[in-house]
This record gives sequence, structure tokens and C-alpha cells, in this order.
Amino acid sequence: MADEATKEDAKKADEGKDKKRKLLGIAPVETHHEMQLGGRTLKYTARAGAIPLKDESDETEAEIFFTAYELEGVKDRAARPLTFAFNGGPGSASIWLHMGAVGPKRVVMEKEGWMPRPPFRYEDNAQTWLDQTDLVFIDPVGTGFSRAAKEELDKKFWGYKGDIESVGEFIRLYLTRYARWTSPLFLAGESYGTTRAAGLAGHLIERGIAFNGIVLISSALDFNAFHFSRANDLPYALFVPTYTATAWFHKKLSPALQQKPIAELVAEVKAWSENKLAAALMKGDRLDDAERKALAKKLADYTGLDPEYVLGTNLRVDIFRFCKELLRGERRSVGRIDSRFKGVEALAVTELPEFDPSMLAITPPYAAALNHYVRTELGIETDLVYEVMSGKVNEKWQWENGQMPATGEEVRTAIAKNPYMKVLVAQGYYDLATPLFATEYMISHMNIDAKLRANIGMTYYESGHMFYLDVDCLAAFKADVDRFIKEAA
Repeated sequence: MADEATKEDAKKADEGKDKKRKLLGIAPVETHHEMQLGGRTLKYTARAGAIPLKDESDETEAEIFFTAYELEGVKDRAARPLTFAFNGGPGSASIWLHMGAVGPKRVVMEKEGWMPRPPFRYEDNAQTWLDQTDLVFIDPVGTGFSRAAKEELDKKFWGYKGDIESVGEFIRLYLTRYARWTSPLFLAGESYGTTRAAGLAGHLIERGIAFNGIVLISSALDFNAFHFSRANDLPYALFVPTYTATAWFHKKLSPALQQKPIAELVAEVKAWSENKLAAALMKGDRLDDAERKALAKKLADYTGLDPEYVLGTNLRVDIFRFCKELLRGERRSVGRIDSRFKGVEALAVTELPEFDPSMLAITPPYAAALNHYVRTELGIETDLVYEVMSGKVNEKWQWENGQMPATGEEVRTAIAKNPYMKVLVAQGYYDLATPLFATEYMISHMNIDAKLRANIGMTYYESGHMFYLDVDCLAAFKADVDRFIKEAA
């Protein structure tokens, strides 16, 4: 009996050990390609694989998967710009920027960005940045093929500080292994990737790595600007201009408002929301009934909602309620990531949408294209799951001190320490995840020195969070980035 008990205890102890995970475990694979761009042939080398992150004992703690592209025939490689790009989540792989906007291949969608009929495919990207800069797409630990070596190590990487340190270490290693320390350096991040980009700019300059420029796509520098709660009135004012743009797109405004150009209308609503609505929300219960009703009427006019509904929200229209309410009569919802998209609702009586139609419309085409591409053209042989958007990372993510970060200070610090660094902020009119007015608020509250404010520029596109889904917006974005890189490099 004693022997059996000992064996059982040993078995339980063994089961409790944190077993090693299967990693990609292959050196980067190089392949050679070419494409036609603007009447010229671009020949380039693709490099895909993993770089291990090691501890002080030289033990591998994690692998970070990346895909890099270098233009061939360059006489002075060290002088050519190099851009590190990633998406957000946290928990998202770099698939969206890689295969949607920046890389040499692009997933084929409908012209506006709608899902095409399966099977899905990809093609040469006429708007790739490769003619201007070499590219490195980074999948942070837990996304793509990147993994921690053991489950117990996940917590080291799944938090703001650990994420910045691990991606920063990857960048250091890449610059070292491929002799790019003297290249003009850029960062491009989307959504939480802008949080990461801002953090990296501040983190790496202390380690001798300064950037010429960073591109912030659909920014998330201060989560208070879009975190709805009873104690935070800020997003209830900052989201209204995007509610207006959404209602305008779906033709739910009055004829007088509907005939205005989108940029002019949004500017009008921003002024009203800042000067009237925000001040009224500050009053709370001190707001008298007459003023409350007048504001509800105006807010209803600007959002396409019923005045009584707006009054019932106490002038505080939550994003998800808006997504359900605007097209309730059609039994449709609008997307959060891109409010141009419509979702088909089973019921017209529920409070919230069933799902985000914009996110679900793009995930299958991108996942199919990426998984085919890396295995057939980039030479990656693995049965590992490519984690497009890891729910596990999102669920287990640890915010520093239990608070969501505000990284505008990191941008301010990086510019103060490196006054040559430029910032391009790019926003979509129909982005209900990181609305444009919220981004403007973040940028205007970084306490940037007056002489350095010109280092930051903003551009706007008539699309959503991933505004590059629309081919016209993608072309406009590419032109803006070309100018930015030439000026900042």
C-alpha cells in the first residue's frame, strides 16, 4: 500500500510539472521572389523563421516568429530604411499589416473590404512599402507561431512590461544578426500595436536604439479615452463624431446633415461634442431637464438615434448599444472594428449585437491566405497553429498595477530625447474601436513641447480600424507613408 501511495504521489507530482511546449525550432528560411511595381521589377529576399529569446543561463524561454523582406540589388544595405511592424490585441499576430497593407502580398477582398466568395486568395500588393523600406513583421509571444517554451513563462510575456521587453530584445537581436544597426529605423503599429510602438520608442532609446519615425495606425495610447464606465464620461463625448460618421454612411441622418461632406460634418460634431456635450456631462445630476432634453435632441440628430432613446441613456450612448440600435429596424447591427459593415441579427429586441461583423468578415480570408503562403512560398514546415487572434493571450494579459497603460508619455519622452523622430498618426472615420476624436484627445494630452509638436502629423481615411481594407484608402495611406519615410529617414 505504501509503495502504491508513493507511486501515486510521484505521478501527481510529474503531472504538475510544467512540460516544455513544442516550438517552431527552425532557423530562418530565405527564399527569393520578384514582383512588378509601378513599371519596375522588384526582386526581394524573404526571411521567415524564429529567433529564440534566452535567459541568463542561455536557456530558451520563448521564440518570436517573424517574416522579413529585403530588397535585392541594394548597394549599401546599412543605409536603407528598415521598418518593424506588428498588430495589437494584445493577442493579435502581425497578419493584418503583413497581408493587408504593408507586405509584398495582399489578401484579395472586395474593393471596399467586404469578404469575397471562398476560396480565398492573395496577390502582389501594389501598395507595398518594400520600395521604400525593408520590412520585418513581428508576432509577439503567444501569437502567430511564437510561443513561450513553458506555460509558466507565459506570464513573463503577457503584460505591458514583458511585451515591451521581449519585442525590444527581438529588435536588438535582429539588428545585430543582420547588421542593420546603422539603418534608418521605423516602427509601425496598429491598435494595441500603437501602445507597443510608443512603449518601444521610450524603452529602446535608453538602450541605444533611436527611431527615425513611428507610424501609429488606429491609436490606443490612453485606454481611458475608450473605456466606458460609470466613473468615466470621457468616451461618451469622444465617440460621438464616429457615431455621426457611421450614421452618415448608413444614411440615417437628416437630409441637411446627410448632404454635408464627411470631413466637414465630423469637424462640426467634434466642436459640439467638446464644447457642449462634454461640459454637460461634467454637470452630472446638476443638469436641468430643459438642457438635458435639448442636448438629447441634438445628440439624436447627430447619431441617427431616437431622441427618447438618447434621453433614456442619460446622454451616454455606449458603443455596443449604438452598434445594435442604429439599424435595429432593419434587424441589422454595425461593426465595431469597421462600422461600415452590417451584421445580420437573429432578434431585433436584444440590447447588444450578436457579434462584430467586421472582424468575422476578414478573419477567414486572412487566416487561409497566410497559412497557405508561409508553407508554400516562404518554406515554413510546421503543424503548429498560427494564432491569428489569441483569446488566451487576451484573457491572461496582465495590466501593470491592474491599470490599462497610457503611453503618450513614452512618445513625448522619446521625442524629447530624440527630437529628430517623426510620428505619423493614421485614423479611419468608421473606427469604433479606437475612434478618431479619442486619438486626437490622446495626442493633444501628451504635453509635447511646443517646438516639437510639428513632429507629429495626422491623416484620415474613409474606412474603419483597418482602413487599408478599402483599396482607395490603402492607396492614399501608401502615398502618405512614402512622404513620411522620405522626410524622416
